[in-house]
Amino acid sequence: MSDHTPRIHQQPAAEGGRLLVAGQWTAAQFARPRLLRSLEASLRPAPGWDLTGAEQLDHIGAQWLWDHWGREWPQQLELLPPQRAVLERVARFTVAPPVRRRAGLRDAWLAFGGAVLRGGSHVRAFVLLIGELALNLVRLATAPHLGPWRDFSGHLYRIGGTSLPITALVGFLIGVVLAYLTSQQLKQFGADSYIVNILGIAVIRELGPLLAAILIAGRSGSAITAQIGVMRVTDELDAMSVMGISHAFRLVMPRAMALAVAMPLISVWTTTCALVGGMIAADVSLDITPAYFLRALPEAVNVDNLVLASAKSVVFGVLIALVGCHFGLRVKPNTQSLGEGTTASVVSSITIVILVDALFAVLFKDYGI
Repeated sequence: MSDHTPRIHQQPAAEGGRLLVAGQWTAAQFARPRLLRSLEASLRPAPGWDLTGAEQLDHIGAQWLWDHWGREWPQQLELLPPQRAVLERVARFTVAPPVRRRAGLRDAWLAFGGAVLRGGSHVRAFVLLIGELALNLVRLATAPHLGPWRDFSGHLYRIGGTSLPITALVGFLIGVVLAYLTSQQLKQFGADSYIVNILGIAVIRELGPLLAAILIAGRSGSAITAQIGVMRVTDELDAMSVMGISHAFRLVMPRAMALAVAMPLISVWTTTCALVGGMIAADVSLDITPAYFLRALPEAVNVDNLVLASAKSVVFGVLIALVGCHFGLRVKPNTQSLGEGTTASVVSSITIVILVDALFAVLFKDYGI
């Protein structure tokens, strides 16, 4: 501990037993870690305080002392005139913290009403975004030469092409895990060959599209929100409005189109990698050869399941793009709002994907089975 570190010593009882303040009680010294803890530990009951040994006292140090005195002057206090001036200024301008009122039923009701209104605002804006996308697609169909095709191709590469490695890795590992765990149960009943049916239906119909959508929602959905949010922070969105450029036409529609095209392809890619992983695991754990696996897969899984999975992936892609654009356009021109919008976008995208997947499972429970 240096000589300038704020510290408190207790005077011997024979000399009065007062607490002696030493060191520099300044903001620079109080920035040190664990200083407050050491000062708290050095406090002892004492009849008075002596501040004359302090080298320097600013408002930060005075505020600490004033708070620990209970915002009252000690009965015995020895200090220098400049120190008294600082402490009197702190005592004059110190404001007691507001008393936290316990939330009641009315506060809970108002909070619930605010949440409902915010949710209604999000739903309204999202529905308007869907309507604008539909109108812009009609506009694009009537005048395709005016479409933002360069943006579309760029998003198609960034969303689809660059996501192939991570989706392949996750799909392969999920296939291995699913096949290995399934094989442990099938061995007990001598139903080794049914691993093809289980993997085929589970991966092609559900896990492949769902895994791909969740990965794209976390990877590309957040990127979409961040890109548009940064445009809000840097006033690019306002500049586009001044120039008469539609946000929905130049920002939302290319991303929605790119995800609608890329998601089925990514879904098939993820499904293929998961089946490869499951086939390898089945060969290792159950001696199911890859030749038998590939021969039995078309017989075990109807092609309608692949059609359903691809259709779901198109819906997932459009929803992820719309959710990402929705939260990006609602970002306020500050970094905190940008972070909150990106987080809300990822959570909302994944939640909506899972809900829509459950809806598809209920509506098409008899399709392809």
